[in-house]
Amino acid sequence: MKVVILAGGAGTRLAEETKVKPKPMVEIGGHPILWHIMRHYYHYNFKEFIVALGYKGDYIKEYMEHYCKNNANVKLDFETGSIEHTRRSTFDWVVELVDTGQKTLTGGRIKRLAPYLGNETFMLTWGDGVADVDLDKLLAFHRSHGRLATVTAVRPPARYGYMEFNGNEVTAFEEKTQAREGWINGAFFVLEPGVLEYIPGDYTMFEHEPLQNLARDGQLMAYKHDSFWQCMDTLREKHILERLWESNQAPWKIWE
Repeated sequence: MKVVILAGGAGTRLAEETKVKPKPMVEIGGHPILWHIMRHYYHYNFKEFIVALGYKGDYIKEYMEHYCKNNANVKLDFETGSIEHTRRSTFDWVVELVDTGQKTLTGGRIKRLAPYLGNETFMLTWGDGVADVDLDKLLAFHRSHGRLATVTAVRPPARYGYMEFNGNEVTAFEEKTQAREGWINGAFFVLEPGVLEYIPGDYTMFEHEPLQNLARDGQLMAYKHDSFWQCMDTLREKHILERLWESNQAPWKIWE
């Protein structure tokens, strides 16, 4: 099964980093967040990736090419000038890097990938968020209900402390716990090819009309994920992920 990763946005709220690189290339623990996402999927034996490129897509192409070469053994014959890779790269990934336009919106990027997807179920996520979602259970849930789309619903960590009251008396105080209400779109989708019919063209946000209309038609189901999930929209969130990684407490690092 193919995994689509949307990696074409400009990441304006991470401008300090994204002036020179696309957001999926912002590093956590010395590796781009895109690498962390791919490691997660690979842990569940998903090896075929389609990365939708846009803003500074060449940066991702160069990284992937160098990463593949640098993680393989190489034999060089200085007399003939031949170069031979004598051992495959660390991961047996197959990665297609597809230019989907500089200004294309999320839905449009997915639509442009139709020729690469075939008539098969595929997974989709954003290139800026990590989680410890059990992808086997997610896929089993999707197959159990027979609808066109499954979205992973998450409850993100609360940004501020949570309090309960009896009048003016504080009866409970919890510092930055997980939000108790308000499930949100955490990406980590499983989709059927029929979803593409809900996307009219380049300037469609997948999060708007397509998902709204799928829900209207009873074709969207939610896989509720109560455990770790964190996006990386801001420098503050990047620093949260960095601290977790450096302290060896990264919940998404399920491959070890």
